[in-house]
Amino acid sequence: MLFTCSNPAHNHAPAGDTGHHRTVTDGKKHFTVDIHCHLHVPAADAMLKDAKAADQRNLYVDTNPLTSEINAKQHTDILDKLTDPSVRIADMDAAGIDVQAISPSPFHYNYVYEAGFARDTAHVVNNRVAEVVGQHPDRFVGLCTVPLQDVDIAVAELDRCVNDLGMKGVEISTNVNGTDLTRAGLEKFFARVEELGVVIFMHPIGTSFKERMTDHYFRNTIGHPLESALAVGHLVFDGYLETYPGLKICIAHGGGYVPSYVGRFDHPYHLRDDCRVNLTKAPSEYVKKLYFDTVVFTEHQLRYLIETWGADHIVMGTDYPYDMAETDPVGHVDSVKNLSEDDKALVMGANAAALLGIEVPSGS
Repeated sequence: MLFTCSNPAHNHAPAGDTGHHRTVTDGKKHFTVDIHCHLHVPAADAMLKDAKAADQRNLYVDTNPLTSEINAKQHTDILDKLTDPSVRIADMDAAGIDVQAISPSPFHYNYVYEAGFARDTAHVVNNRVAEVVGQHPDRFVGLCTVPLQDVDIAVAELDRCVNDLGMKGVEISTNVNGTDLTRAGLEKFFARVEELGVVIFMHPIGTSFKERMTDHYFRNTIGHPLESALAVGHLVFDGYLETYPGLKICIAHGGGYVPSYVGRFDHPYHLRDDCRVNLTKAPSEYVKKLYFDTVVFTEHQLRYLIETWGADHIVMGTDYPYDMAETDPVGHVDSVKNLSEDDKALVMGANAAALLGIEVPSGS
């Protein structure tokens, strides 16, 4: 199913879950921000046609023909949503979204290419994001992409996007061509992000375990949350959240597997020296610093995230306009049992607004 407004009679939760229905009305109570949505830039694709990847290990390829066919058709079907701001705004209005934090399609990371070329493609992508934001500043804020395969170029592009283009953050993958973020020489990048005070939105693309995930769309349904779990694990256990305590990081897809199973991080920390080499406190204390979006699809899972990590660390997202999107984000949050209106306001928009520097309208 592509990103469309939910039928009021449709409950897409599994058996045993309370599910949620579309609840957007003219009397919508809270200011809403979608922190997880993507824009595609065909001009950047055109630059890749004659380019040679420096490393042919493509982590994004679907080796299952059926999956490749479905994905190709999906891209064609949603291209107007990915590229046309007027279509996007109409969908936002229908879904009750006031502001989107637009991030580039993860297919624009281009980490496998020569760094100078990846810088050039990032310029094209980021300039287009800034253009769309500039055309509709009341509806959009922008996140940029940077070529993480070269830390100096990445920092320079980050500075350009934040200082010259007004970007509010940067979208990154969970690894750089299979190398963990904490082992890729990115200390200068993380330090600069912390200094600028902007958001990191971490969104995986494909999986570094593709040999076992070629069927059933596992590279997304299992691979994406697994990649996020590994990235969070390294950020915690390699001491990056200790070294850079001011980082503001939001993890896509509800944070992957870690937020629901963090006890497995804490248990060995108290028993094994190899699980506390870089830490001064339990791993969960560092995970508490992170933010997680609401793209988990069921009421009980979202309720667990809010109850465990606090309503002040959960931010509404959709993954617009892909088929793995949450199509009724406001209804999803509204469905959570016993969630106060104050906490709904935080999750639906106030948290993201604070992270992104968006002014919340009075009375929202």
